[in-house]
Amino acid sequence: MSCTQKVRGRFEATRAAVREAREHQRHYAANKTRLKAEWRAARRAGELPENPGPPPSGFTLLPWLLLGMGAFSNLFKDQTPNPWIGALGLLTFNSLYIYVAFRAFRRQTREARSTRVALALLAVVTCALAAGYGGNWLLFFPLLGLATGAALRLSYLRPAGTAVAVLAGAVSCFHDGWGGLDIAYATWISTMVTAAIMRLSEAVRELRAAREELARRAVEKERLRFSRDLHDLLGHTMSVIVVKSEAARRLAARDLDAALDQITDIESVGRQALTEIREAVTGYRQGSLDTELDRAHSALTAAGIELTVTRSGPPLGPQTEALLGWVVREAVTNVVRHSTAQRCEITLSGGAERARLSVADDGAGAVGDGGVGVVGPGGSGARGGTGLTGLTERLAAAGGSLTAGPRARGGFAVSAELPLDVDAPDAHPAVAERA
Repeated sequence: MSCTQKVRGRFEATRAAVREAREHQRHYAANKTRLKAEWRAARRAGELPENPGPPPSGFTLLPWLLLGMGAFSNLFKDQTPNPWIGALGLLTFNSLYIYVAFRAFRRQTREARSTRVALALLAVVTCALAAGYGGNWLLFFPLLGLATGAALRLSYLRPAGTAVAVLAGAVSCFHDGWGGLDIAYATWISTMVTAAIMRLSEAVRELRAAREELARRAVEKERLRFSRDLHDLLGHTMSVIVVKSEAARRLAARDLDAALDQITDIESVGRQALTEIREAVTGYRQGSLDTELDRAHSALTAAGIELTVTRSGPPLGPQTEALLGWVVREAVTNVVRHSTAQRCEITLSGGAERARLSVADDGAGAVGDGGVGVVGPGGSGARGGTGLTGLTERLAAAGGSLTAGPRARGGFAVSAELPLDVDAPDAHPAVAERA
């Protein structure tokens, strides 16, 4: 192979390597740009928390050790008597300072006895070095103040910081006269400023943790709300559809028009259920007591159960009506699915401060798996189901209560009690009855 061919081969290999390197660089730049764009979009959408940066640690206090470089250089300039003692003292000071600094960022280690002992030994070594050598060695007092401010909190900080500043002033004035007060002032400032920064850093971490906890609880609360709404909505709707489907099947052979009416009702219930599910997903659903009573009348009539509704008392506010509407929905669903009743009575009464709702039937009072159960005033009872348990939690959050269980003369009863809304509109007459 000639020299020209060798040179050409090496040149081609170099060009190929350069092309490959440029290709890698283009891919890296494209990926970096794409990741930055996705990160900014996520930040704008609120999907990413603010970048908290690296967690604080003792490394943030280590650069201040550069204040001791003057004393370190004196060891090699024959300006320090007994340099081996000075070097040993410098090594001891740095070791104790690093130990205290790294243990100052966690409460358990900061308040440990070993940390307090190390801080006391650091004060002794600082006084010994500063009193023995003076000059640049006096700058270890501000470092001692910095370690004191990092390691102590609250009631211990002020007396300890004052004592360190007074000690620094006394030793410094012994060497430099009144000019040593500058060292005392620097020691006091380093102690208090470090303590303030450390406390502020802890407050920021606590606030960030509290914000994350609040966000987690908000997600859990919304998830619970959605699961309750979905259970109550679908449980009632499916029960009504099943009852009306059975009625349509029975009527189809002898009365086709009546069967078609039931099928039309099934279509209407299904469409209304879709609307309510969308509203539940977005969180804007607000129940209506009149609407739930109409649906209860339709569902119970289709199931062959006679319904009597009695209302009395002052008008109710929207929040009270919405909650009582949930109670009617759940209780009627249980009557249709489990009671084998012939009659059902819904009684709504109100006093000056509280409204009471009762849904009672004359059936067997059986407890099924669809959410019915015996729930006591505190929300507990034997065989409590998901539906009544959720209702108990809803009413308890609004200052109300729910009780459910068999009646003494047969059947099953669900009773709810709620405070009246203050701004209740005049939505209903004082006394009304429907059968």
